[in-house]
Amino acid sequence: MLLLAACFAVSTFAQKQHAPVRLIFDSDMGPDYDDVGAITIMHALADKGEVKILATMASTKYDGVAAVLNVFNTYFKRAGIPTGVPKGEALTLRDWQHWTDTVQAKYPHQLKTNDDAQDAVKLYRKILAAQPDHSVTVVTIGFLTNLSNLLNTGADEYSPLSGADLVKKKVKLLVCMGGKFPSGYEFNVMKDAKASQNVYKNWPGPVIFSGFEIGEKIKVGLPLIHNVAIHNDPVKDVFRISIPLAKEDSAGRMSWDETAVLVAIKGYSQWYTLHKGRITVADDGKNDWDNSGSGQAYLVEKVDHKVVQDLINKLIMHQPAR
Repeated sequence: MLLLAACFAVSTFAQKQHAPVRLIFDSDMGPDYDDVGAITIMHALADKGEVKILATMASTKYDGVAAVLNVFNTYFKRAGIPTGVPKGEALTLRDWQHWTDTVQAKYPHQLKTNDDAQDAVKLYRKILAAQPDHSVTVVTIGFLTNLSNLLNTGADEYSPLSGADLVKKKVKLLVCMGGKFPSGYEFNVMKDAKASQNVYKNWPGPVIFSGFEIGEKIKVGLPLIHNVAIHNDPVKDVFRISIPLAKEDSAGRMSWDETAVLVAIKGYSQWYTLHKGRITVADDGKNDWDNSGSGQAYLVEKVDHKVVQDLINKLIMHQPAR
């Protein structure tokens, strides 16, 4: 059984996608604005038939996060995508640039408050139970709160399986923007360290990490905000508002979350190789890497980062069909 599991992990890492990826998108959508680039890439690739979006989940529960997710889903003509928000204990971190307020005020959205969204963990269980076995990719670009709570669930009306067994049966791959490799402190892992520990120790399937060092070099957004042909676009508004407010963003915003979504949908092999092993997370949120471990891997650059930068800049200018 161990050999079979190892073979499954390797084949999952190496697979080429043919049918649309069945994707659950889990995001903190607020403390930073690379989440906005990430959700745009997801919708752009959905319009190309490369991904089927099963749900958009918030891993933070500041007032309005459900509405913000729904703004982008609505803009890209998918207003009905199920949206989940933590209903129990969770972080409430949000943007300091107030772009979330702007997009809620300016653009239509059916979900007005977090009360209008579903419980994230229940929505996970409902969606996973309805999918074919080993068919779902989960991409997390925020805190691990929802996934930790999912692993801890028991049987319910959607499935007789525990959360861990449901994940094992239905999820083929977890792609995570988290960690700094081979070791360091990274925001998503650190902010809910207990959840990170639980997920990375107990997740019953393959995990690919896009670490801090991958997205740090990739600066995007300037071509978008300087594109005079794009009007009334919430993605452009977010980058237009936020880039001038921080000196470090003068060349564009770093692209941590975008890389994770790109890899979750298109695979890694065009741009990266994998360093296999297993992550460990200390109580203070610092991560290290165990090279003797198995079942997990982090991305290592194979081509110049500007190749990915150019692609992300192109994808975040995607416009929905009018």
